[in-house]
Amino acid sequence: MSFSINVNESALNALRQLSGTNRELAETQTHINTGLKISSAKDNAAVFSIAQKLRADLRGFNAVKQSLDRGISTTEVALAGAEAISDLLIEMKEKAVAAADAGLDANSRNYLNQDFVALRDQINVIITNSEFNGTNLIDGGTDLVEAITSADATELLTVAHENLTLGGGNVLISATQTIGTQTLAAATVVNIDDSIDNLNAVLTRLGAGAKGLEQNRIFAETLADVIEVGIGNLVDADMAKESANLQALQVKQQLGIQALSIANQSPQSILSLFQG
Repeated sequence: MSFSINVNESALNALRQLSGTNRELAETQTHINTGLKISSAKDNAAVFSIAQKLRADLRGFNAVKQSLDRGISTTEVALAGAEAISDLLIEMKEKAVAAADAGLDANSRNYLNQDFVALRDQINVIITNSEFNGTNLIDGGTDLVEAITSADATELLTVAHENLTLGGGNVLISATQTIGTQTLAAATVVNIDDSIDNLNAVLTRLGAGAKGLEQNRIFAETLADVIEVGIGNLVDADMAKESANLQALQVKQQLGIQALSIANQSPQSILSLFQG
C-alpha cells in the first residue's frame, strides 16, 4: 500500500461511483416527474422516433374523428328533415284522397285544399332548416358530406346530396299544386304516391350514409385508443418500479457520500508517519 498526498485513489473511486449514482438518481426523478422513461431522442433514439410517428398518427385520427362527427351531424339533420317531409306527404295523401271523392261538396274540398297547401308549404320550411354547419343535403343545392376516414387524409367517405324541394325530382308535388278540384286531387294522389316511393329510397341512402359514418367513427376511436396504448407501452415509465428504484438510489447516494467522506480522511493518516 502506497501513501500519496497528491493523489487520493480511493477518494477518486468513491467520487466516480457517487457521480454515477447521482446521474441515475436524476434520470429516475425525471421519469417520475414526466411519467416517461423515454422523453427525448437521447434516451433511446429508435424508440423515440417510433413514438413520434405514432403520436403524429394519433393527431391524425383526432382530426378524422372531428371530420366524421361533422359528417354524422350533417347527415342526421338531413335524415331528420327527410323523415319529416315523408310524414307530411303521408298527411297530404290523406287530404288528397279525401278531396278526390267525386261526391264531396265544394266547401269541404276547399277546407281540405287549405290544409293541403299548409302542409305543402311546410316542406319548404323543413328544407330550409335542415342545415348543419352551413351544409344542407336536401335543398336545391349541391352540398355533400366528405368525411376523412384515414390519418393521412387520403380516404374519404361521401354522403351524396338529395334534392327534396317541391318539384325537384324526388318530391313530385309542385310549389303551386292544389287539390281544389276532384281532378286535381286525383292527379295529386298519384304524385304523392310516387313521391313517397322516392322519399323511401332517399331515406335508405341517407340512413346508410349515416350508419357508415358512425361505423367509421367507432373504428377511428378504437384505432386511436390502440395507438395511444402502444405509445404508452413504448415510452411510459413503470411508476412502481421507478419508486422502488428511487428509494434504492437514495440509499446508495447516502452510502456513497459516506464512502467519499471516509476516503477524503485517508491523507490524514500520512501525518501519523511523521509523529514521534
